Amino acid sequence: MKIYEKLLKIREENKAGYFVLIDPDSFLTNEIEKKVEKICNSGADAILIGGSLIMSGEYNEKIKLVKKYSSVPTILFPGSTTQINKHFDAVLFLSLISSRNPEMLIGTQVVSAPILKAMNMETISTAYMLIESGKVTTAEFMSNSKPIPSNKPDIAVAHAITAEMLGFKMIYLEAGSGADNPVPNEMISKIKKHVNIPIIVGGGITEPEVAKQKVDAGADFVVTGNILEKEGNSHLMAKFAKAIHK
Repeated sequence: MKIYEKLLKIREENKAGYFVLIDPDSFLTNEIEKKVEKICNSGADAILIGGSLIMSGEYNEKIKLVKKYSSVPTILFPGSTTQINKHFDAVLFLSLISSRNPEMLIGTQVVSAPILKAMNMETISTAYMLIESGKVTTAEFMSNSKPIPSNKPDIAVAHAITAEMLGFKMIYLEAGSGADNPVPNEMISKIKKHVNIPIIVGGGITEPEVAKQKVDAGADFVVTGNILEKEGNSHLMAKFAKAIHK
């Protein structure tokens, strides 16, 4: 069974799925086994790996170890072509459709596609949309693109409808790592009414109750990352999983 099919099954069984995003730069190689074990035991449905910048020279070795110790799918959430690695189960093949930067829309994808094809890597075509969150995020800065205003849900709806018509398999609404404000519930609800493909929501989700609100609004998958990197916060993963799963 392909990873995308597994994700759809998770959504069907639990109403919504829970993804934990980890930045390879946020942990040491000797911490990986324990970190991955905690994630898998928490009830998380998949591990997303990636970041706008990768500073570690041990990136490839870290990905290999995450895959080795994980009992759930490991999926690349790419910040650049250099992050492609054969040890992932699948990759979110992103196009930043909220941008008007051609490199983020199609340029990087053209460079990446032959590499992924040669690796026989499963690709999950994902329409990536940056949503204004109260401050400039790393994703916004690095992609050189403006986010969709958080108080303009109709703009987001129009982009989402376009994504579905173009054949994307998923939509990812991103407020950004460490965002001051998550994607508004109203925006999620309006998009849900107009499209049938799964919606992923991430960025600024710091409490299980907030994650539950996103699911109630229409999110099919919820992503947490930055909040779990803080010392002593790993116990929250089980609470997030419980709040997201129905």
